[in-house]
Amino acid sequence: MTSDLQTILDDFSFLDDWEDRYRYVIDLGRDLPPFPDEHKTDANKVRGCVSQVWLTTKREAGDDPVIRFTGDSDAHIVRGLVAIMLALYSGKRASMIATTDAEPVLRQLGLDEHLTPQRANGLRAMVLRMRKDAETALREKA
Repeated sequence: MTSDLQTILDDFSFLDDWEDRYRYVIDLGRDLPPFPDEHKTDANKVRGCVSQVWLTTKREAGDDPVIRFTGDSDAHIVRGLVAIMLALYSGKRASMIATTDAEPVLRQLGLDEHLTPQRANGLRAMVLRMRKDAETALREKA
């Protein structure tokens, strides 16, 4: 079961030590539902991540569909970052996803200054992919 964003923000505010925060992010990743091996395809792979990251996108029909993402990574910390991005974007309307900048949330969590440049680039690639999928859903109006 994935956590909601407010719970993550609240929990982070109680953790002073970055070791504890990293452990919490890893725990978020452990709590993600299992990601089927058959979804670990090249088409679902997020480009720009040092670690392997896969995302699937399911959308409801309509002019502004609700989009549900699932994701996974082969790296524990990145799997936790996937969980945070799912909390931010999954289950939201495409218009909201397309216009929501993840940077303020990452700053609030302190992740912008505590991730390696490679991890930060990978996280940005994940955000871009999710927002691009939302923009595509709005254009196609399935």
